[in-house]
Amino acid sequence: MISASDLRAGMTFVQDGKLIKVLDASHHKPGKGNTVMRMKLRDLRSGATYDTTFRPDEKFEKAHIDTKTVQYLYTMDDTAFFMDLVTYDQYELPVETVEHEMKYILENMEVKIQFFGDEVVGIQLPTTVVLRVEETQPSIKGATVTGSGKPATMETGLVVNVPDFIEAGELLEVNTAEGTYVKRAGK
Repeated sequence: MISASDLRAGMTFVQDGKLIKVLDASHHKPGKGNTVMRMKLRDLRSGATYDTTFRPDEKFEKAHIDTKTVQYLYTMDDTAFFMDLVTYDQYELPVETVEHEMKYILENMEVKIQFFGDEVVGIQLPTTVVLRVEETQPSIKGATVTGSGKPATMETGLVVNVPDFIEAGELLEVNTAEGTYVKRAGK
């Protein structure tokens, strides 16, 4: 069992038979009353996200999540297909449950797939990924890193704010936790 005050972003627990992932957690002390935990949660089976509060001493069953390295093959209709590189087993995930993660994944990329028992519940992304800029405004001569930046659409459809000197076609390293530009990755 784990108490609400110990829950952090990325942790998974079971509540009323539902498998819940913590997206964001923070302590909140209102002017009057007791401290509460504000949580942004995602139901891993339905994909629904919601905000809620818990008392810090509420207890939950911690979910044991296993991971396995797989290769992303392709998406067809509403399903994303992945393959275990050792056993060649294929796994199917509904795109709607991993919609956020799919913006960071290219075909043939290796990712970790998450299991709760035998049930596939999600994808664990690497900390950063390298993506190509598909479309952005033309670069500005003499632009520096400290400028306000401009939006760039990556090859997966993800929109990232990048420095003014970045051009279409460049490879960029993108932080998957925050969806932010890290650095150039080369051409």
